[in-house]
Amino acid sequence: MKTTPAVFKRLPASHARNLLVAYLVATFLGSVLLGTLGPDQPIGHAYIGPGAGIALLGSFLAVFLSFLSALLFLFTWPVRILWRSFRSGRALARAKAKRVVILGLDGMEPQLTEQYLKEGRLPNLARLKAQGSYRKLATTCPPLSPVAWSSFATGANPGKHNIFDFIARNPADYRPAQSSVRISQPRRKLKLGKLVIPLSKQHITALRRSKPFWTVLGEAGIFSAILRVPITFPPDRFRGVQLSAMCVPDLRGTHSMFSYYSEHQGESGSTTDGEVGGDVIRIERREQAVHSFLRGPKNTLRADQEELRLPFRIEQCNSTLRLHISGQKVDLEPGRYTDWVRVGFPVLGRLKCHGLCRFYLKRFEPPFEMYCTPVQIDPAHPVMPISHPRSYATYLSRLTGDYATAGLAEDTWALSEKRIDEDAFLEQSYDIHDERQRMFFDAIKRVPRGLVTCVFDAPDRIQHMFWRFIDPKHPALDNGHRHTHEHVIREMYVKMDDLVGRTMQAVDHKTVLFVMSDHGFKPFRRGVDLNAWLLQNGYLKLKVNSKIPSQTYLADVDWSGTRAYALGLAGIYLNLEGREAEGTVTADQAGPLVSEICQKLGDLVDSEHNEKAIEQAMPREQVYSGPYTTAAPDIVVGYNVGYRVSWDAAIGKCGPKVISDNTKAWSGDHCIHPALVPGILFCNRPIRDEANIMDMAPTALELLGVRVPAYMDGKSLL
Repeated sequence: MKTTPAVFKRLPASHARNLLVAYLVATFLGSVLLGTLGPDQPIGHAYIGPGAGIALLGSFLAVFLSFLSALLFLFTWPVRILWRSFRSGRALARAKAKRVVILGLDGMEPQLTEQYLKEGRLPNLARLKAQGSYRKLATTCPPLSPVAWSSFATGANPGKHNIFDFIARNPADYRPAQSSVRISQPRRKLKLGKLVIPLSKQHITALRRSKPFWTVLGEAGIFSAILRVPITFPPDRFRGVQLSAMCVPDLRGTHSMFSYYSEHQGESGSTTDGEVGGDVIRIERREQAVHSFLRGPKNTLRADQEELRLPFRIEQCNSTLRLHISGQKVDLEPGRYTDWVRVGFPVLGRLKCHGLCRFYLKRFEPPFEMYCTPVQIDPAHPVMPISHPRSYATYLSRLTGDYATAGLAEDTWALSEKRIDEDAFLEQSYDIHDERQRMFFDAIKRVPRGLVTCVFDAPDRIQHMFWRFIDPKHPALDNGHRHTHEHVIREMYVKMDDLVGRTMQAVDHKTVLFVMSDHGFKPFRRGVDLNAWLLQNGYLKLKVNSKIPSQTYLADVDWSGTRAYALGLAGIYLNLEGREAEGTVTADQAGPLVSEICQKLGDLVDSEHNEKAIEQAMPREQVYSGPYTTAAPDIVVGYNVGYRVSWDAAIGKCGPKVISDNTKAWSGDHCIHPALVPGILFCNRPIRDEANIMDMAPTALELLGVRVPAYMDGKSLL
């Protein structure tokens, strides 16, 4: 493992931070020069976006300007340090704490936390509670990670930050779009035969609005380190360092598509609809070796945009199985992950596109089976900005070794599709957890004054996939294997408690420590197909002879006869005249129609189980306030415990039944009414009784002596 640059070790922590920034600038300059001149490095402003391919060359002008800006940064360093010291001195004079550390444990459930506290399994959280406070933390509506963490960052309700779901819809064509980022292709290109040279760069536009509180701190001269907080892609620009998280694509530009290599007859092709899930690739046996290829991004330097592929072979040498890929020899052991393997996809001449992945060989003997993680962006050679400054990702790779960079790095789809088993998923999740711990404790060490925030995803991912083992009513529960994994969630809470204990040891008495989750967790036993319900109740119409389940993304909807449709995890949209491309509902009809649908949904009962399926359906104006409220779904649906939107309805399909069993391994969820799924909040200081996730931003600002902006809805917890 690579270690911290030696110069850091000889300096006290109070000086190390400034040197770290200088180191990052120097690394950035080196990466720019290597990107321009080095034959095996990505050139210029390379970028991959979800489904957008890769722009490998960018414009020379953009590279040149980046080089000049870095030089200017170095030459003005003394003046900048003096000015920032002056500004931060004013804030620190009002500060109530030297440092704020926020440890985010995504998805920690209050009911389980309180149960394990009573059983004595969480001694460090018990000690933290005794030192200060424990509260349930009210979450957002809907209680989804991108929505909740955006409210955490901005201190505002979704009507002010514009994130309402994982996906949004484009009213011009009804198709889904990523809610947090927009990617545009280079506008100017030069075609030279079969080559296409971009003369401008791709643009990554963040769709989250309102300033995150670390930007507000930076404007006051306060330094922050922000690690893997969801919806920080593209990275924010502020005084500090940041590693992006949720919505960072893999190297192919998708939301983490794995590869599965099989010798089974008839198994090949994509297992999903193209941007999530995985591909099954047939292997060939030739000369006592297995041959196949690794899928890469599209080559946007070619007019045909041919997919880049990297061939590999696996040979058996005596008792050793050896993978030959990208000029490397990697030993394979059945049932074990490899370390991260760096790969370079040849693009043009010696120019390569760099990524990394891990292989998990299941069996070499016929029939061959092997899983490969999504190919991640290589943090040592990032082809797009996944951190701020850009070289911070590279610094972390040199500090901690290679690490996962994809926004959804723990491969829940591979477990759901039974390409890996539960033990392999757990190993992957905890390896990523360990990578993040090393980054987190380095940040605590390097930032003695200011803000340190890090979010750990393992609680969320593990509870999603293992809830069925603690829920005897779950339809996906295999009673024959229940006892083999019923301890997994409990052990995960114990591991998180250990992380809390290590964090408490790493901070001093002048540090205010928060341990929090963005929401809790509940069982997901039954799926509600909102589009099937809308069809059944006459609000949605399908084309004649359409099949059920319908095609992906509302392709079979007859818009001329449709008044409402569902897309995403928590909302229904009206087919509004003048807004949707083929709208049928007038502005005068909209209000009464929303009220009618909300009332009927609130009365929806699951007849098979005699349970209320939906706790409350709400008009968006009842839930949100602010300039972006009109971008929200017209109706926000808060499900009852045990229920969630069905898998089909989430991506705009219409299934045959309104309510059906969820038989996937993804058996726990939090997309229900927010009152039923609050998060947790521990602090080593006393705080007021009522706490909301929007309160975290103004609380941190007050602790560090910075005035709270007027746009924030949250209030200080002090």
